[in-house]
Amino acid sequence: MIQHDTAQPDILNGDQALKGYEMLMAACAALEPITVAVVHPCDDASLTGAIDAAKAGLIIPLLVGPRARITALAEQEGIDLTPYTIIDVEHSHAAAEKSVELVRTGHAEALMKGSLHTDELLAEVVNKVTGLRTHRRISHCFIMDVPTYPKPLIVTDGAVNIAPDLKAKADICQNAIELAHVLRIKVPRVAILSAVETVTPDIPSTIEAAALCKMADRGQITGALLDGPLALDNAISLEAAKTKKIVSPVAGQADILLVPDLEAGNILAKQLTFLARAEAAGIVLGARVPIILTSRADSVRARMSSCAVAVLLVHARRSKLTVAAV
Repeated sequence: MIQHDTAQPDILNGDQALKGYEMLMAACAALEPITVAVVHPCDDASLTGAIDAAKAGLIIPLLVGPRARITALAEQEGIDLTPYTIIDVEHSHAAAEKSVELVRTGHAEALMKGSLHTDELLAEVVNKVTGLRTHRRISHCFIMDVPTYPKPLIVTDGAVNIAPDLKAKADICQNAIELAHVLRIKVPRVAILSAVETVTPDIPSTIEAAALCKMADRGQITGALLDGPLALDNAISLEAAKTKKIVSPVAGQADILLVPDLEAGNILAKQLTFLARAEAAGIVLGARVPIILTSRADSVRARMSSCAVAVLLVHARRSKLTVAAV
């Protein structure tokens, strides 16, 4: 079982939101590394990403996969695996199953996707009997550092929920809000996106946006300011919001962009990454532990940022558990 040092620095309260790779790494510098089950690290990107994060003091990796493939790959890449634990399983499905078991038995505090399909990993996570389900829908957040935007921008959900209904969107929203709190955004502003900023019966996402705002008014979604529907320009540009005569505490200064569906979120995040040169970390929330979800196209900094976000989430959870136990 993992033993914790309960005297952790307070990472939930700060005057400045965490922004950028350097600030994320600085926020983790005083925190002990977390134990992460790395699921099937059988390609160069996933194995080197895990080892780089270990060398940076972010994680203690448990490499779960076929030992022969992992060691052969390490030899090819010039990686010394002597300091690290390999848990030998036959194939990717067994790696996902074993990694989830490591979390359930208290031997790991987070999961990190390796060279297996996301669906294969998440199927084990959401298994009703042996998985890591909570009362909350799982969802994905991109944490974007966009050079042309003055603060962090969370885009959700662009990777897990294909066409979420209203109930799922409420969970997606709450997951993102709680992530924002960990990133020291005390009262995040949530822009619920659609193609237009008016409630339009012919566009269902506008009706759901209005419903989510009312849910927040009634305390069904907490910890943030919500507004929607908002078009993207009104959500991130004060000038555009003023031009449209939108009076809102969210418009033009969003911290969280809640997108209508997976396609919109995925396209938006990749546009910001490849056209606006944004750096993006990726994390799955709503399970019992954070899940570091990376892509082969991610840069080293993106992979490290994703690990750093997981570190902050785990330490925030530890702090809550410690307070609850007192």
